[in-house]
Amino acid sequence: MEVIGKIKLINETQTFGSSGFRKRELVVTTDEQYPQMILIEFVQDKCDLLNSYSVGQDVKISINLRGREWINPEGVAKYFNAIQGWRIEGMQAAAPQDLPPVDQFQPADTTNSAEPDDLPF
Repeated sequence: MEVIGKIKLINETQTFGSSGFRKRELVVTTDEQYPQMILIEFVQDKCDLLNSYSVGQDVKISINLRGREWINPEGVAKYFNAIQGWRIEGMQAAAPQDLPPVDQFQPADTTNSAEPDDLPF
């Protein structure tokens, strides 16, 4: 799955526990009729993928949905979801490559046309 949008926030890398588990969160604002602000987490070695990106950039992020169960002290099951990013790419505004700049357009020369001008007006 993919999420496309503009980076709103990039948090610093957090380290947890004695194992050194690392997590870094990013918020992307989608470009839709009703924009969504989606929190995406990058874990372990994927944290470093965010180093070359900054707030305001348009990106496409490949994600996985993760879910887990937790049994609270009263024995009731609780469920949690996470969105984990595993790849991020910058988006560039696509511009037509085969068209000359506007100031280079010239009208076609119709004065030396081989066809007679038979228009009634």
